[in-house]
Amino acid sequence: MSTVATPTPPSNSSAASTPSTTPVTPAPAAAAPEQGRPAVDWRIRFGALTLIWGFSFLFMKLGTDGFAPPYISFGRMLFGTAVLAVTLAVKRQRLPRRARTWAHLAVAAFLLNALPFTLFAYSELTISSSLAAICNTTTPLWGMVLSLVALSEDRPTRRRFAGLGLGFVGVLTVLGAWQGFSGQDPAGTVMALIAAASYAVGWIYVRRMLSDTGDSNLALSGGQLLIGTVQLAIAAPLLSPLPGSLPLVPLLAVFALGALGTGFAFLIQYGLVAEVGPTTATLITYFTPVVATGAGVALLGESLTWNLPVGAVIVLAGAALTQTKARPKARQP
Repeated sequence: MSTVATPTPPSNSSAASTPSTTPVTPAPAAAAPEQGRPAVDWRIRFGALTLIWGFSFLFMKLGTDGFAPPYISFGRMLFGTAVLAVTLAVKRQRLPRRARTWAHLAVAAFLLNALPFTLFAYSELTISSSLAAICNTTTPLWGMVLSLVALSEDRPTRRRFAGLGLGFVGVLTVLGAWQGFSGQDPAGTVMALIAAASYAVGWIYVRRMLSDTGDSNLALSGGQLLIGTVQLAIAAPLLSPLPGSLPLVPLLAVFALGALGTGFAFLIQYGLVAEVGPTTATLITYFTPVVATGAGVALLGESLTWNLPVGAVIVLAGAALTQTKARPKARQP
């Protein structure tokens, strides 16, 4: 569940989009990768990030036991911003200074953070964390549809159209279309799908508007989370009454969702992309719904019918096809 903008387009992803809510964040051209061999092997960090993003849906579900969805999103942003603020201070980097950059970051924060975070939290009031995670994997499917209009370089191919159709079949399978969708809450499911679409729109916006600001990836991400926190600080009291108490388990869940799933996860993700490249890093997407489903079933007692995992596999296969690029035609001698 990557949550931060990147100023350069990803080579295999949505985030226009990766096969998930987990858009991967490649290093920007303006910021050179850090030197030195990481102390922890990338495979361990890969596994840790998969667990963090997979458990994020469980944390959201636990958060709904004590807080209204807007406050879950606000707390998530607040704790995530705190992690990046400390990192910026340690690295002695400054936030962006140009007003135009901040204006674009405000839009990115709404599309990539405030809106989808809140919609996912609302959706988990009525649907399982497993279903929310699977809906999240439709991000690249939305990204492909939108990129056909918004990004002229993403030309459609028969394989990508096939992936879109396959992904649609997967969504229908997850929802149990042959049962008249009776097994799932329509409103909660629609909110989760809109949240996934919001990620796709946000990443297309980022690719267009924040591709060459001159600011570092960390500075842009810190600014985006900061302004998203301000947005939710204003919106949350308008959407729901202030919480009357701070129950421990939901509070810890929101803290983990923000500090780990939003702040610390970005730092791991950024390091992975810089070390092994976006193509390898995006593979996390294929494991995240597996972790989320396992956590929901084992720890929350959520039911698991055959169509959820089968549909998820079909959605991910379709998403993978939408990310394939057309091979360049060989030049005639």
